[in-house]
Amino acid sequence: MNPIERLEVGIDGFDIISEGGLPRGRTTLVAGSAGSGKTMFGLQFVVAGVRQYDEPGVVVTFEEAPEQMQRNVASLGWDFPRWIEAGRVAFVDASREAGTNPIETGPFDFSALLARIEVAVRRVGASRVVLDSVGAVFPRFTDQGLVRTELHRVAHGLRAMGVTTLVTVERIEEYGPIGRYGVEEFVADNVIVLRNQLVQERRRRTIEVLKVRGATHQKGEFPFTIDPKVGISVIPLSAIELTQPSSNVRISSGNGELDVMCDGGMFRDSIILVSGATGTGKTLMTTQFVHAAGVAGEKALLFAFEESREQLMRNASSWGVDYAKAEAEGKLRIISRYPESMGLEDHLLVMKREIEEFGPQRIAVDSMSALERVSSHKAFREFVIGITSHIKARETAGMFTNTTSMLLGGESITETHISTITDSIILLRYVEMQGAMRRGVAVLKMRGSFHEKAIREYVIDGEGMHIKGPFRGVHGILSGSPTYAVAGELERMGEMFGGAED
Repeated sequence: MNPIERLEVGIDGFDIISEGGLPRGRTTLVAGSAGSGKTMFGLQFVVAGVRQYDEPGVVVTFEEAPEQMQRNVASLGWDFPRWIEAGRVAFVDASREAGTNPIETGPFDFSALLARIEVAVRRVGASRVVLDSVGAVFPRFTDQGLVRTELHRVAHGLRAMGVTTLVTVERIEEYGPIGRYGVEEFVADNVIVLRNQLVQERRRRTIEVLKVRGATHQKGEFPFTIDPKVGISVIPLSAIELTQPSSNVRISSGNGELDVMCDGGMFRDSIILVSGATGTGKTLMTTQFVHAAGVAGEKALLFAFEESREQLMRNASSWGVDYAKAEAEGKLRIISRYPESMGLEDHLLVMKREIEEFGPQRIAVDSMSALERVSSHKAFREFVIGITSHIKARETAGMFTNTTSMLLGGESITETHISTITDSIILLRYVEMQGAMRRGVAVLKMRGSFHEKAIREYVIDGEGMHIKGPFRGVHGILSGSPTYAVAGELERMGEMFGGAED
């Protein structure tokens, strides 16, 4: 038996989850609620054919006038008027306002419509056809059996033309019947479902390949976003494989004593998580990490989600780090935006684009917890997997910060969904002792390397972070409830105050 020939759709990420694209010459139903991206998916299918595969297309519109549809996507750089003039794309106006295109005239019925589509297909030599949205004409029919018959007529006619077709229909519910009439999915060879769910007061789009007749595909929902530059971009997390390269090369964290605690520094391709309460020095640690890149003649990219670019520059200058100079020399780029400015899928797409454009050797994200607060646990974990895998595939060092909710001690690191994906974890903690607040640092984890197990004290001044010796005779620091031997602590205090008199 010959395998089914696939047609690459050309939408970023979709050909991965569909395992090679859609069967050529067949009809695919694209179902979704309002705002889920059905029209965009169909038009991008045609655009990809023209741009990437030399396959002209025909668009049949049942709701919008062709001119209006073309204007809606012009900002994406999709020049439909030029492609129409060049004979690469044709529009068939089957909307209720028939006659908006003077070339397409005559009364509406499916027999006449198929004839008009065939004329357009032959005129441009089309391989791809989109019907958007065919459900707009179904209210004219009261008999569902007639609806199904007419859909069969359309699907059979298009298959006879040898074209690959997308038919978009609107759904009423995100997880209800596939089509409004409950029969649409039974006349299509393949079914794709687009969803536009409201999750924690934000919309989140997902795509599911529900059925591909006679062929395999990946199961489940996958997040996607509509990007103002490229259109629809699917995030196929299931396609990410644990095949990233591994390096033994060490780089400096920017803090000499921390490098000692990490047995000579961080691995060049490692993902480092810095976790601590507010004010423990997480941003300072990322500043030192970024500064070390410039010292080594490398480039660093800093994504900030809690402070503005100007605040970061002011803070860095107070520690003797000149961000403005590093930017002017092309060694640093700072991207600062509110987490709420877009969905996590959009953040991921934009961050990956910035990484590819700038080509840094180090990437810092401050902070991941700000992004977690505006998303669901599932969406956040998908984001973390997406960004960490992209960074590691480039053999780039990444440092993420995470703010714990507890001032003393801290909740389980594993609850943030980050720890199992990162290579190294550095804990920064407040320690209350003798009525004073002190700070402690510990390297909790470092894959593939020895690391110091002691909890060291550190101080922050105008020159940065200074890590001192370990706490002695003290237990329970990480839990936030330290206990200590009096003699050991008195000796420690004596060393700190230089033997001052009582």
